[in-house]
Parts: sequence; structure tokens; C-alpha cells
Amino acid sequence: MCVGVPMTVISTDGASALCERRAEQRLVSTALIGEVAIGDRLLVFIDSAIRKLDLDEAQQIDDALDGLAAAIEGRPFEHLFADLIDREPELPPHLRTERH
Repeated sequence: MCVGVPMTVISTDGASALCERRAEQRLVSTALIGEVAIGDRLLVFIDSAIRKLDLDEAQQIDDALDGLAAAIEGRPFEHLFADLIDREPELPPHLRTERH
């Protein structure tokens, strides 16, 4: 299974960026999103940045990935999904319209 992960830009040459996540570094293509700056957080999928993230969203994604790992290992995970507790799931806007 392939999963997008948040990474932080540590250097860039305009066409790509060296990004880091938890001591792992990858050279990431930025062709799909354009210019990035050092410190930007990117959602990276198969070594391509697919969009910029704000700090809160990057943390939510990291928490969700940690939560999945904890659940698989039989460890407590509910605290890592705090943004989902006590609320109903919502479809993204593009899926909310009725089709006839």
C-alpha cells in the first residue's frame, strides 16, 4: 500500500527539494506544486510532492499514521485520532452532491 506522508523541505533547487521526515531524507520532485521554501511541509507520495500542508494538517497526518501503526501492534491509539473523536465523519465537498 502506498501512503502519502508529510515531509519538511530542508533544501531546494527549484525543480526538486530535499525533504526530511523522522531522520529519513528523500529527494522529492516539486513539479506538481511549483516553488517551495525551506521549512515548507509537503504531502509526499512516491517521491513527488502533491501539495503543501500547514503545520496542523501535517501533524494530523503524522498522528493518523502513528495511530494505524499502534492499532496494528495492539497498542492504545485513540489519542492519536483526537480530531475525529466525538464528531460524525463528513464526505469531501465534491462527493456531497446528489447524482441523478
